[in-house]
Amino acid sequence: MKFFMPTQVISETDCIAKHAEKLASLGSHALIVTGNRSSKLNGSLDDVISALSEYSVSYTVFDKVEENPSVETVMSARDMGIECGADFVIGIGGGSPLDAAKAVALMIRNNEKSWEFLYEAADSSALPLAAVPTTCGTGSEVTGVAVLTRHDLKTKVSAKHKIFPDIAFIDGKYLLSAPKKIIVNTAIDALSHLIESAVNTLADTYSDMSVFAGLKEWAECRRYIEGESELTSAAAMKLMNASALAGMSIAQTGTTIPHSLSYMLTYGAGIPHGAAVGAFQGKYLKYADAERRKAVLDAIGFGDTYELGAYISKLAPVAAERELLERSAESVMKNTAKLALCPYKIDEKIMEDMIDLS
Repeated sequence: MKFFMPTQVISETDCIAKHAEKLASLGSHALIVTGNRSSKLNGSLDDVISALSEYSVSYTVFDKVEENPSVETVMSARDMGIECGADFVIGIGGGSPLDAAKAVALMIRNNEKSWEFLYEAADSSALPLAAVPTTCGTGSEVTGVAVLTRHDLKTKVSAKHKIFPDIAFIDGKYLLSAPKKIIVNTAIDALSHLIESAVNTLADTYSDMSVFAGLKEWAECRRYIEGESELTSAAAMKLMNASALAGMSIAQTGTTIPHSLSYMLTYGAGIPHGAAVGAFQGKYLKYADAERRKAVLDAIGFGDTYELGAYISKLAPVAAERELLERSAESVMKNTAKLALCPYKIDEKIMEDMIDLS
């Protein structure tokens, strides 16, 4: 068994202000990588700037990260970082800015390399990196993965390098101003990470530790995800912690078939990542070992995988052309690395069932 999680996690209200010295200690000039809107509205960008200013650390803001960030965006941020003399990076936002920040930290450190370096198996040294998540889904703040859009391939592809943030600041208050749709989609993404880590050939006692702790936190927030109750500060922190625990889980096991099936749907049909990956969870869990399937379902309060699938579909419906689903399935069936992480054999009949979203 093994468990590797090098990121220092600080999870509490106002954690950036309370631990500003830790953030400032990463370097003398920060490149802040974020999107163009949400980090300004939820206060996370102001909190980071205040913490840096308290210790007279200079900064430059790159706020052009799009949803499902592209390699081109990473290289633009890299160029800005080099120009301003950044010696550390701070990612603020959902999975898109955090994944982009990881890639930017890598490419600034390796500034003589072209973008192709992202997809080369080579030294993964990067600038010091802090992550400030503001959504409850990707867990990118505690993983080494950076998923980027490759327009040349018309899909999303993970960088070859493992780039874990040095420190993650988790504060539920940033989730309180998020639109309901963002909360739902990202919460489903977190649930998907937990399921795919639970049903995985690399699952072991250590990864189960974070999986089932995450499922417990997630299940306690169902009424908030469903919109039956107004999101409270306590519930927001639980959702953020569930996301981080899910991230810790996939950092050990990796994601499996549903994630691979989702990428073409996101690129080709513009379906949000959480909804796209959630669409396949019920069917993926359906074929798992009976004992493992029951343990997961019991942990989140569902009677069977049909009920789980219907629940996800109701919260985040997905409509995708059959031709796109078939192309995605064909691609996944050729992906031996992802197939190897699934603990049961996926044949054409099972795959046909998985992509049937009717």
